[in-house]
Amino acid sequence: MRFTFLFCFFMACMGFAFAQGEDNSLKGTPAKERIVTGGGFGLGFGNVQDYVSVSPVIGYAVTRKFLVGSGFTYRYTKYKIYNPNVTFNDYSINPFARFTIYNGIFVQTEYEHMNYQFISGSGEKSRESFNSFLAGGGFIQPVGDKMAFYVMALYNFSYTASDAFYTPYQSPWVIRAGVNIGNFIF
Repeated sequence: MRFTFLFCFFMACMGFAFAQGEDNSLKGTPAKERIVTGGGFGLGFGNVQDYVSVSPVIGYAVTRKFLVGSGFTYRYTKYKIYNPNVTFNDYSINPFARFTIYNGIFVQTEYEHMNYQFISGSGEKSRESFNSFLAGGGFIQPVGDKMAFYVMALYNFSYTASDAFYTPYQSPWVIRAGVNIGNFIF
């Protein structure tokens, strides 16, 4: 059911993207000028944990309003509540499709495959993979000719509360913010 919903959502976005006429076309634009890069960076230090997160993103503008791409995330976490400290290395890849509706407001759908570490019920360090289907929207604001700031909220349709202890997310909502750099700022 969730997959069907996301598939329909993705197909609707593609339909809207290609139905926008000449104003949406990038015909004649060189491929290298259609590439958009960016991502996010996270850093936190505290009494319980320290973490560093790096999330580069690369995308390709199919039209002026439709962007496809993929991101990669690496997160290092050190928990100080254990003696000795416990460190985790998590990573994920997330192909996505984004359609700009109006003046920087967009909808996005993506699939994320995350491989993450956690402390199991037996107290041992374990590694699992988790697949998520996410969809939602956001806003992107240009900060110059080739740079823009974005914020988005995505709903994780794969989230279930019963296994929240063993998932990388403690909520079905995923909030992201970052910077895009490239020739096409939507």
